Amino acid sequence: MAPSCFQYSTFLPKLFLFKLLLLTCTQSLLTHDDECMALYLFKQSFPRPPFEAPGFQKFDSWKITSNASNDDGSDCCLWDGVACSDEEDHVIGLDLSGRYLRGHIKSNNTLFNLVHLQMLSLAMNDFTESQIPSQISRLKQLRTLNLSESGLSGQIPTEISHLIRLSSLDLSGNSLKLQSPSLEKLVQNLTRLEELHLSEVEISSSVPHFLANFSSLRSIKVRYCLLQNEFPMAIFQLPKLKVLDVAFNTNLTGFLPEFQNHSLLDYLSLGSTGFSGGIPISIENLHRLTALSLGKCYFSGIIPGSLANMTQLTTLDLVGVGNQNNGKQHKTIHLSKNNFTSTFLSLTGLTDWLSKLTNLNELHLSQMNLSGEIPTFFANLTKLSIVTMGRNSLSGRIPSSFMNLTRLSMIDLGQNCLQGTISSSFSSFKSLRILSLESNNFSGRVEVDWFLGLDKLEDLILGGNKISFVASTKNYTNDTLPELRAVDLSSCSLKEYPAFLRFQQKLRILFLNRNQIHGLIPDWGWNNSRETLEMINLSKNFITGFHQHQHFPSWTRLKYFDIGDNLLQGRLPVPPRTTEVYVVENNHLEGEISPLICQVKSLQCLYLSSNNITGILPPCFGSLSNSLFELDLSENKLQGTMMNSFKQGNPLKILDLSENQFVGQVSRSLKNCTNLEILSLGYNSFQDVFPFWLGPLVELQVLILKFNNFYGVVQGMTTGNPQFPKLRIIDLSNNGFSGQFPDKYLQSWKAMKFIDDGKSLYMYSEVPIEDLTMVLSYTMTITYKGSKTNFDRILNLLVAIDLSCNKFEEKSSIVTGSSRLQSLNLSHNHFTGHVLSSLENLKYLESLDLSRNKLSGEIPQQLLQLDFLAILNVSFNHLNTSRHTLIHLTTTPNRESWTVWKTFIQGMPKLKGVITFTNKHMSMSESFLPRERVDWIWVGNWDCFWELSICKVQRLVIERLGMTKDKWVRPLSNRRRNQAL
Repeated sequence: MAPSCFQYSTFLPKLFLFKLLLLTCTQSLLTHDDECMALYLFKQSFPRPPFEAPGFQKFDSWKITSNASNDDGSDCCLWDGVACSDEEDHVIGLDLSGRYLRGHIKSNNTLFNLVHLQMLSLAMNDFTESQIPSQISRLKQLRTLNLSESGLSGQIPTEISHLIRLSSLDLSGNSLKLQSPSLEKLVQNLTRLEELHLSEVEISSSVPHFLANFSSLRSIKVRYCLLQNEFPMAIFQLPKLKVLDVAFNTNLTGFLPEFQNHSLLDYLSLGSTGFSGGIPISIENLHRLTALSLGKCYFSGIIPGSLANMTQLTTLDLVGVGNQNNGKQHKTIHLSKNNFTSTFLSLTGLTDWLSKLTNLNELHLSQMNLSGEIPTFFANLTKLSIVTMGRNSLSGRIPSSFMNLTRLSMIDLGQNCLQGTISSSFSSFKSLRILSLESNNFSGRVEVDWFLGLDKLEDLILGGNKISFVASTKNYTNDTLPELRAVDLSSCSLKEYPAFLRFQQKLRILFLNRNQIHGLIPDWGWNNSRETLEMINLSKNFITGFHQHQHFPSWTRLKYFDIGDNLLQGRLPVPPRTTEVYVVENNHLEGEISPLICQVKSLQCLYLSSNNITGILPPCFGSLSNSLFELDLSENKLQGTMMNSFKQGNPLKILDLSENQFVGQVSRSLKNCTNLEILSLGYNSFQDVFPFWLGPLVELQVLILKFNNFYGVVQGMTTGNPQFPKLRIIDLSNNGFSGQFPDKYLQSWKAMKFIDDGKSLYMYSEVPIEDLTMVLSYTMTITYKGSKTNFDRILNLLVAIDLSCNKFEEKSSIVTGSSRLQSLNLSHNHFTGHVLSSLENLKYLESLDLSRNKLSGEIPQQLLQLDFLAILNVSFNHLNTSRHTLIHLTTTPNRESWTVWKTFIQGMPKLKGVITFTNKHMSMSESFLPRERVDWIWVGNWDCFWELSICKVQRLVIERLGMTKDKWVRPLSNRRRNQAL
């Protein structure tokens, strides 16, 4: 192909053609006409947009003719966006921001011939994946360089550090990196800087201390830059500094200084950083401050009342901060996630202060643990456009005065305890964009007609209440409905797929879960919002299938799809290739898993549990598993061996293959799953030794191997490194393990000994989807307190060991090595010796099962010290039951023997469960139960009794003993008992 410069030859005179060639072949200084030609060629290197773009239309003034004159438009000094010097007519300024320029900036672009440029702005264009050419160093006269939000990527070239005359540098809003050079090397020679804007540039380093010596700095914006270490406090004291924005650098620490009276700070944003310490009283010296953001940091102490003196504030963001001021000119207030000492326990405590802020535009009070009713003072805040009070404990009804704030564009009252009906008066909020009332106790009828006139409405979030949403209007059209972005109608008593959704073409989020939708999803339901839909939740309905669709439609942006807990039949549908979370659990799906699912390479979470899926896993499934965070195939009929191709560095956190028909050995490639937290392989036919090679997995917390064919001695550690350091729950029950359980394992299980207070309450993972984050709780099923228990959430405090139904011998140090144990099941083994007195160390123990072993001796008195023990089973051993240890059984129970029993119960005040024991040497005549041998004593919840499968005593016997629900009544005397019989 001929060089691009020749394509203009038919339009240009020979003189200009010659100059054009000269521009591409020489680096000598150019005349004014040469500079005009260079500009023209720069513009011509970008294609015209396929639509009428106002910015690009400004280039219509750029013309090249053969007879240049001041009025024919060929003088580039007259072109829009071009500035020239007064003396020599050199081009010194070029502002082409927002001109819809699209394409690449190449290193030989004629732009870099404009060596007299002092100001260059190409911001807000789309130079897709272009890097900043190193030839920019030729523009040595530059004072201002603005390339912000222009689609640039790659490494920032070292050559920018050579532009020593720069006073303003703005590279923000791009996918740029600053590693070589570092931030320090980039700016160390730019001592004339007044503006340094690098927000969203990946810097990943410290803020140089020498910036505090750049006395001309007026504005520093470096948010979202991955900055690290401590921020130099001296920068706050720069004499001309007006704007400082370092927000959203979570690894950046620092402290606020004492502020001086002469400070010029106008804008200070430290939100979502590691700044800590107190807020100094001297903050009132920032008289010029209009915006202050200290939210989501680690500030502590008391918020100084001096904030009330900062009368110029229009934006106050204290998300995560309490506030005790009496300011008068605030327009935006964030008080969410209160971490400060605060007297605001209810909204009533805020009334006196907030009711005076009549200029407020925004009020954010979310996540402050506020209680009480919404006060009536809102009627005074007539300029409010945004109110967020979600995630509190607000109660009562929405006051009628609140309905007068018809200027509101955003209302968030979600996740509170509000009640009453949702008013139809919301139909008068003509500016409303977001209405979020989810997860309250609202009831009554809500009609879709109330929202038809709200043309700006984008988010309608009403789910998680007790309302009945009624789509009463039948003739829906595009003209009668707002264009919704998010709809949450979960738990809204819907009987069918809402008809008003038929014409919604821009939905991003659709939640219709927990309703009563029956039958097939209508055909039009699959045609909506094909290019925008990202999340859809249809779980917990009665949906049987997809009308005329065996596969999903081509949703081009779908990330999350949940249709679990329905009545789906047939084969597993294959989701769109963009899907990241796919939930189809608890349905009636059959057949094999299609290999087509392996083409969904973006999958992070796949839940197929509780179906009737058969066959073996597709061969390609191994590669798919290397991109998954969570994989749950439990409770199906899958066969064959498990996948054996887990690669090093894969992100897998949960693998649940339980309750299938898998055979063979456990895949050794699991040792590459260094992020694995839960491994559940129970109820299969695996035949293998204990997978000791999983020991180095430092994140593994739950290991369930029950009901398989594992065998042999549990091999101990082969290295000196700790094994299974975070393991808290292990279930090896119903296998063929034998020998002694290794002491070294128990000693290295640190998570069973110490409580990490820094952890969250339960195990979960966060899956980011666009600008949202899905929180997915981990689940499991184990035997707990004597019965099979499904945990919808796994508490981080839960510690359990189940070695039951094996052939283990000797108790080793299972007790002493696990002081945080809550459940210990060693039943149905070959343990011998005495019940260890060291049981007293298990102060959190709630359930202890030592039954069906060969234990002997007395039950130690230390059991009396276990205040939380609820289940104790020592039956079918060789234990003594003297009155000094547990209970004295006589043919005729006397007051003394009952006192011993009563004392035992009182010594364990929280005992609510079952105590079982059997003494082989006890004859029938020794029992105080007529014609029955005492095989157990029950103290606890009657509803759980029938689940224990304990024979020999029927309900009638218990009733005649005088037991009532959750209580033990003293046994009847012989005479009264005989009368009762």
